[in-house]
Amino acid sequence: MEMQFFVRPGEELKWFDYWRQTRLRWHKALGLGDAKYRFHDHEKLAHYANAATDIEFEMPFGFKEVEGIHSRTNFDLSQHEKFSGKKIQYFDPELNESYTPYVIETSIGVDRMFLSVFCSCYEDQDLGNGDRRVVLHFPPALAPVKCAVLPLVKKDGLPEKAREIQHRLRFDFTCQVDEKDSIGKRYRRQDAIGTPYCITVDHQTLEDNTVTLRHRDSMEQERVSVDDLERILSEKVSLNTLLRKNL
Repeated sequence: MEMQFFVRPGEELKWFDYWRQTRLRWHKALGLGDAKYRFHDHEKLAHYANAATDIEFEMPFGFKEVEGIHSRTNFDLSQHEKFSGKKIQYFDPELNESYTPYVIETSIGVDRMFLSVFCSCYEDQDLGNGDRRVVLHFPPALAPVKCAVLPLVKKDGLPEKAREIQHRLRFDFTCQVDEKDSIGKRYRRQDAIGTPYCITVDHQTLEDNTVTLRHRDSMEQERVSVDDLERILSEKVSLNTLLRKNL
Protein backbone atom coordinates (compact mmCIF):
# COMPACT_ATOMS: atom_id res chain seq x y z
CA MET A 1 0.00 0.00 0.00
CA GLU A 2 1.53 3.27 -1.09
CA MET A 3 1.01 6.98 -0.56
CA GLN A 4 2.44 9.78 -2.67
CA PHE A 5 2.63 13.07 -0.73
CA PHE A 6 3.41 16.17 -2.81
CA VAL A 7 5.57 18.97 -1.35
CA ARG A 8 7.36 22.14 -2.37
CA PRO A 9 10.89 21.77 -3.73
CA GLY A 10 13.32 22.49 -0.92
CA GLU A 11 10.92 21.28 1.80
CA GLU A 12 11.12 17.61 0.97
CA LEU A 13 13.55 16.64 3.76
CA LYS A 14 11.39 18.34 6.39
CA TRP A 15 8.40 16.35 5.18
CA PHE A 16 10.47 13.19 4.86
CA ASP A 17 11.32 13.42 8.56
CA TYR A 18 7.67 14.18 9.39
CA TRP A 19 6.42 11.03 7.65
CA ARG A 20 9.30 8.98 9.03
CA GLN A 21 8.22 9.76 12.60
CA THR A 22 4.47 9.66 11.90
CA ARG A 23 4.60 6.23 10.31
CA LEU A 24 6.69 4.81 13.16
CA ARG A 25 4.12 6.12 15.68
CA TRP A 26 1.38 4.42 13.67
CA HIS A 27 3.16 1.07 13.81
CA LYS A 28 3.84 1.38 17.54
CA ALA A 29 0.21 2.34 18.18
CA LEU A 30 -0.87 -1.14 17.06
CA GLY A 31 0.48 -2.54 20.33
CA LEU A 32 2.90 -5.17 19.09
CA GLY A 33 5.81 -3.81 21.20
CA ASP A 34 7.72 -0.57 20.76
CA ALA A 35 11.11 -2.24 21.17
CA LYS A 36 10.47 -4.44 18.12
CA TYR A 37 10.78 -1.52 15.69
CA ARG A 38 13.81 0.30 14.36
CA PHE A 39 14.83 2.50 11.43
CA HIS A 40 17.28 1.37 8.78
CA ASP A 41 18.50 4.44 6.89
CA HIS A 42 19.74 3.82 3.36
CA GLU A 43 23.38 4.70 2.69
CA LYS A 44 23.17 3.95 -1.02
CA LEU A 45 20.28 5.84 -2.59
CA ALA A 46 18.45 5.33 -5.86
CA HIS A 47 19.45 7.93 -8.46
CA TYR A 48 16.13 9.77 -8.06
CA ALA A 49 16.09 9.86 -4.22
CA ASN A 50 17.75 12.18 -1.72
CA ALA A 51 16.64 10.32 1.44
CA ALA A 52 15.30 6.86 2.22
CA THR A 53 14.65 4.73 5.28
CA ASP A 54 12.96 1.45 6.18
CA ILE A 55 10.90 0.73 9.26
CA GLU A 56 11.98 -2.74 10.34
CA PHE A 57 10.19 -5.15 12.68
CA GLU A 58 11.85 -7.88 14.72
CA MET A 59 10.55 -11.19 13.38
CA PRO A 60 11.59 -14.53 14.94
CA PHE A 61 14.22 -14.71 12.18
CA GLY A 62 15.56 -11.15 12.61
CA PHE A 63 14.65 -7.57 11.74
CA LYS A 64 12.82 -7.27 8.42
CA GLU A 65 11.39 -4.30 6.53
CA VAL A 66 7.65 -3.63 6.93
CA GLU A 67 7.55 -0.15 5.41
CA GLY A 68 9.74 2.07 3.27
CA ILE A 69 9.75 5.88 3.26
CA HIS A 70 11.46 7.70 0.40
CA SER A 71 12.07 11.25 -0.74
CA ARG A 72 11.83 10.80 -4.52
CA THR A 73 12.50 14.47 -5.47
CA ASN A 74 10.56 15.47 -8.63
CA PHE A 75 11.56 12.36 -10.58
CA ASP A 76 8.09 10.80 -10.88
CA LEU A 77 6.21 13.82 -12.17
CA SER A 78 9.07 15.07 -14.34
CA GLN A 79 9.16 11.68 -16.08
CA HIS A 80 5.39 11.77 -16.63
CA GLU A 81 5.82 15.26 -18.04
CA LYS A 82 8.70 14.23 -20.29
CA PHE A 83 7.05 11.20 -21.87
CA SER A 84 3.48 12.48 -22.00
CA GLY A 85 4.44 15.82 -23.48
CA LYS A 86 2.03 17.45 -21.05
CA LYS A 87 2.95 20.11 -18.55
CA ILE A 88 2.57 18.76 -14.98
CA GLN A 89 3.12 21.64 -12.63
CA TYR A 90 1.38 23.20 -9.66
CA PHE A 91 0.81 26.94 -9.29
CA ASP A 92 1.50 27.87 -5.69
CA PRO A 93 -0.54 30.98 -4.81
CA GLU A 94 1.56 31.63 -1.71
CA LEU A 95 4.80 31.74 -3.70
CA ASN A 96 3.13 33.07 -6.87
CA GLU A 97 5.05 30.58 -9.00
CA SER A 98 4.65 27.20 -10.68
CA TYR A 99 6.80 24.15 -10.01
CA THR A 100 6.92 20.40 -10.42
CA PRO A 101 6.10 19.02 -6.95
CA TYR A 102 8.53 16.78 -5.09
CA VAL A 103 7.20 13.50 -3.73
CA ILE A 104 7.49 11.77 -0.37
CA GLU A 105 6.43 8.14 -0.74
CA THR A 106 5.46 5.73 2.01
CA SER A 107 5.04 2.08 1.06
CA ILE A 108 3.81 -0.52 3.56
CA GLY A 109 3.89 -4.27 2.95
CA VAL A 110 0.48 -5.79 3.74
CA ASP A 111 1.80 -9.36 3.76
CA ARG A 112 4.69 -8.36 6.02
CA MET A 113 2.28 -6.62 8.40
CA PHE A 114 0.20 -9.81 8.50
CA LEU A 115 3.33 -11.81 9.32
CA SER A 116 4.49 -9.38 12.01
CA VAL A 117 1.09 -9.51 13.72
CA PHE A 118 1.02 -13.30 13.81
CA CYS A 119 4.66 -13.60 14.87
CA SER A 120 3.96 -11.27 17.79
CA CYS A 121 0.62 -12.69 18.87
CA TYR A 122 0.85 -16.48 18.57
CA GLU A 123 1.62 -18.38 21.77
CA ASP A 124 1.45 -22.03 22.74
CA GLN A 125 0.99 -21.37 26.44
CA ASP A 126 1.82 -23.73 29.31
CA LEU A 127 -0.82 -23.26 32.03
CA GLY A 128 0.72 -25.82 34.40
CA ASN A 129 -0.48 -29.27 35.49
CA GLY A 130 -0.19 -30.49 31.92
CA ASP A 131 -2.73 -27.97 30.65
CA ARG A 132 -1.92 -25.90 27.56
CA ARG A 133 -3.69 -23.46 25.34
CA VAL A 134 -2.98 -21.94 21.94
CA VAL A 135 -3.80 -18.24 22.05
CA LEU A 136 -3.51 -15.37 19.62
CA HIS A 137 -2.81 -12.23 21.66
CA PHE A 138 -4.16 -9.89 19.00
CA PRO A 139 -4.42 -6.26 20.10
CA PRO A 140 -8.21 -6.06 20.53
CA ALA A 141 -8.51 -3.45 17.77
CA LEU A 142 -6.95 -5.93 15.30
CA ALA A 143 -8.86 -9.05 16.36
CA PRO A 144 -11.20 -10.29 13.59
CA VAL A 145 -13.79 -11.42 16.16
CA LYS A 146 -14.25 -8.91 18.98
CA CYS A 147 -16.41 -10.97 21.35
CA ALA A 148 -18.22 -14.27 21.74
CA VAL A 149 -21.44 -14.83 23.68
CA LEU A 150 -21.53 -18.22 25.40
CA PRO A 151 -24.62 -19.63 27.12
CA LEU A 152 -23.42 -21.71 30.06
CA VAL A 153 -25.80 -24.55 29.15
CA LYS A 154 -27.97 -25.17 26.14
CA LYS A 155 -31.29 -24.97 27.98
CA ASP A 156 -33.36 -22.97 30.48
CA GLY A 157 -33.60 -19.97 28.14
CA LEU A 158 -29.86 -19.26 28.20
CA PRO A 159 -29.31 -19.73 24.43
CA GLU A 160 -32.18 -17.35 23.74
CA LYS A 161 -30.70 -14.73 26.07
CA ALA A 162 -27.28 -15.19 24.46
CA ARG A 163 -28.72 -14.53 21.01
CA GLU A 164 -30.54 -11.50 22.31
CA ILE A 165 -27.21 -10.07 23.53
CA GLN A 166 -25.45 -11.00 20.31
CA HIS A 167 -28.20 -9.30 18.29
CA ARG A 168 -27.71 -6.17 20.37
CA LEU A 169 -23.92 -6.12 19.87
CA ARG A 170 -23.67 -7.25 16.25
CA PHE A 171 -24.28 -3.82 14.74
CA ASP A 172 -21.06 -2.47 16.30
CA PHE A 173 -18.88 -5.56 16.78
CA THR A 174 -18.11 -8.83 15.01
CA CYS A 175 -19.70 -11.12 17.57
CA GLN A 176 -20.21 -14.89 17.65
CA VAL A 177 -22.56 -17.14 19.61
CA ASP A 178 -21.00 -20.50 20.54
CA GLU A 179 -23.14 -23.17 22.18
CA LYS A 180 -21.24 -26.40 21.45
CA ASP A 181 -19.12 -28.30 24.02
CA SER A 182 -18.18 -27.37 27.58
CA ILE A 183 -17.58 -23.76 28.52
CA GLY A 184 -13.86 -24.49 28.98
CA LYS A 185 -13.51 -25.88 25.46
CA ARG A 186 -15.35 -22.88 24.09
CA TYR A 187 -13.00 -20.51 25.89
CA ARG A 188 -10.04 -22.34 24.36
CA ARG A 189 -11.63 -22.20 20.92
CA GLN A 190 -12.04 -18.44 21.16
CA ASP A 191 -8.49 -18.05 22.52
CA ALA A 192 -7.19 -19.88 19.45
CA ILE A 193 -8.77 -17.37 17.05
CA GLY A 194 -7.78 -14.37 19.17
CA THR A 195 -11.21 -13.25 20.43
CA PRO A 196 -10.36 -10.72 23.18
CA TYR A 197 -13.59 -11.06 25.20
CA CYS A 198 -16.01 -13.86 26.02
CA ILE A 199 -19.41 -13.06 27.49
CA THR A 200 -20.88 -15.94 29.50
CA VAL A 201 -24.63 -16.06 30.03
CA ASP A 202 -25.74 -18.08 33.08
CA HIS A 203 -28.82 -18.42 35.27
CA GLN A 204 -27.93 -15.29 37.22
CA THR A 205 -28.17 -13.37 33.95
CA LEU A 206 -31.88 -14.12 33.82
CA GLU A 207 -32.28 -12.74 37.35
CA ASP A 208 -30.27 -9.49 37.28
CA ASN A 209 -29.21 -8.95 33.63
CA THR A 210 -25.50 -9.37 34.36
CA VAL A 211 -22.95 -11.56 32.57
CA THR A 212 -19.41 -12.79 33.13
CA LEU A 213 -16.89 -10.96 30.96
CA ARG A 214 -13.73 -13.02 30.45
CA HIS A 215 -10.47 -11.41 29.32
CA ARG A 216 -8.50 -13.53 26.85
CA ASP A 217 -4.93 -12.70 27.90
CA SER A 218 -5.29 -12.80 31.69
CA MET A 219 -8.25 -15.22 31.73
CA GLU A 220 -9.67 -13.04 34.51
CA GLN A 221 -13.42 -12.74 34.82
CA GLU A 222 -15.63 -9.92 36.02
CA ARG A 223 -19.35 -9.49 36.47
CA VAL A 224 -20.82 -6.67 34.40
CA SER A 225 -24.25 -5.46 33.39
CA VAL A 226 -25.51 -6.30 29.92
CA ASP A 227 -26.33 -2.60 29.57
CA ASP A 228 -22.62 -1.75 29.97
CA LEU A 229 -21.26 -4.17 27.36
CA GLU A 230 -21.39 -1.79 24.41
CA ARG A 231 -19.51 0.91 26.31
CA ILE A 232 -16.88 -1.49 27.68
CA LEU A 233 -16.24 -3.12 24.32
CA SER A 234 -16.13 0.22 22.49
CA GLU A 235 -13.38 1.44 24.81
CA LYS A 236 -11.35 -1.74 24.37
CA VAL A 237 -11.68 -2.84 20.74
CA SER A 238 -12.10 0.33 18.67
CA LEU A 239 -9.33 1.07 16.20
CA ASN A 240 -10.38 4.73 16.23
CA THR A 241 -9.87 4.87 19.99
CA LEU A 242 -6.49 3.21 19.70
CA LEU A 243 -5.23 5.61 17.04
CA ARG A 244 -6.61 8.73 18.74
CA LYS A 245 -4.88 7.73 21.97
CA ASN A 246 -1.53 7.03 20.39
CA LEU A 247 -1.16 9.39 17.44
